[in-house]
Amino acid sequence: MRAAFAALLASACAAAAAAEFRSVEDNAAVLYDAPSRAATPLYVVSKHYPLEVIVNLEAWVKVRDHTGALAWAERKSLGARRMVLVTATLAEARQRAEDTAPAAFGAAQNVALELVEIAPGGWLRVRHADGATGYVRAAQVWGH
Repeated sequence: MRAAFAALLASACAAAAAAEFRSVEDNAAVLYDAPSRAATPLYVVSKHYPLEVIVNLEAWVKVRDHTGALAWAERKSLGARRMVLVTATLAEARQRAEDTAPAAFGAAQNVALELVEIAPGGWLRVRHADGATGYVRAAQVWGH
């Protein structure tokens, strides 16, 4: 019984850790307070903005933004491309996943970067819109 409970708990923790993220694919997406265009529009987010998927309906997705706010987005406005949003004042990308590695580029707060891969040790390999790639600390971005 104890082993079964431990396995169930481990499975639940793994599922919680594997959050689903989508990014705005259109030039912008309107986020609503309910799953309908007749609902109240709350705000607009720009292309590549990452959103955490909370609930999936047929044409609508309940999402959470980097501030923790919940809203509804039309599924068709979201794509599978994984983006992260810089939350630090400045995220300094490194050429290797090491604090002492040479700088690759810097990205200011609220810049969206493409998530290329999750690297060991709390690092993410990312790509800037200009094509530059590098590794940033996962704690400096949101959406992974």
